[in-house]
Amino acid sequence: MNTLPPLSILDRALARAGDGEGASLQAVVARARAIDDRGISRFWVAEHHGVPGIAGSAPAVLMAAVAAATTGLRVGCGGIMLPNHQPLVVAEQISTLDQLHPGRIDLGLGRSLGFTPAVRTALRTTTYGDTGFTDDIAELTGYLDGTAAFTSRPRPATRIPLFVLATGSGAEIAARAGLGVVLGGPVLADPRRARAAVEAYREAFRGSGRFERPHVMVAVNVVAADTDARARDALLPEAWAMAQARTRGEFRPLEAAAAVRAQPMTARQRGLVENHLDTAVHGTPALVRDQLADLAVATGADEIMVTGATHDVQDQAQSDRILAELAPA
Repeated sequence: MNTLPPLSILDRALARAGDGEGASLQAVVARARAIDDRGISRFWVAEHHGVPGIAGSAPAVLMAAVAAATTGLRVGCGGIMLPNHQPLVVAEQISTLDQLHPGRIDLGLGRSLGFTPAVRTALRTTTYGDTGFTDDIAELTGYLDGTAAFTSRPRPATRIPLFVLATGSGAEIAARAGLGVVLGGPVLADPRRARAAVEAYREAFRGSGRFERPHVMVAVNVVAADTDARARDALLPEAWAMAQARTRGEFRPLEAAAAVRAQPMTARQRGLVENHLDTAVHGTPALVRDQLADLAVATGADEIMVTGATHDVQDQAQSDRILAELAPA
């Protein structure tokens, strides 16, 4: 029997139909509080802008709320999008959090632009390539480490772990900088491609003050429940929201599974829903444990980050409890 690597959680603050956006944010904090000191290693939030179904647009603010409500979890972001922020401002925000909660703050870095032209215009970001991302990471690291042209304040209390959300060349950038890497999405659809990306990252990795050895985190949608049918049903709302986003261009708040089943779907939408359900890890505790262990072996992951959300917060809470029990001590 394969041993599970450490388990972490990413909560994107997805909105639920019928609830206000404030309720979505409060649910993130309540979720973190419920699993604090229960076996989960990290709890990360995310950054999205102008998405009707996502309330999480200010990750540093939400991280502060989560960190203040917990005592044992490492709190981070997966990720802060560097095209949208000056590296100095990110360094100051993260250093402030680390001074308030020493040794509990992580930082994941991404480079995704806004989803729509209007959002990209509002963020003043239209193009952003490998060179800009690499340079911004180096500048940010300089502020955190005190090696920049001037000393940013406050200085972090600890050496904050940095991770790169990798798509395409992101893994190579992480390797050269000696940072952790987070792999997910399309790269995991092909196990051989995922394994090749991990091996390339490990081979190119240069040790740094943050990571002396490569650290690979794999992100995957997971729902655990008392039955396979209930777990698959809990996945349906997000699967439908994703299908709508792909076919209608807008990610909407999660609807109840019964409401989703009552709606007509095009053939393409049904195919997208089924693909989302089939590629997620879900089922009973034993089945989820085996699937996660197999994923860790297939990808060489050092850590698994659980993503995804349910419409029913009780389904989410049950899944989190199961995962906490499955997590290694």
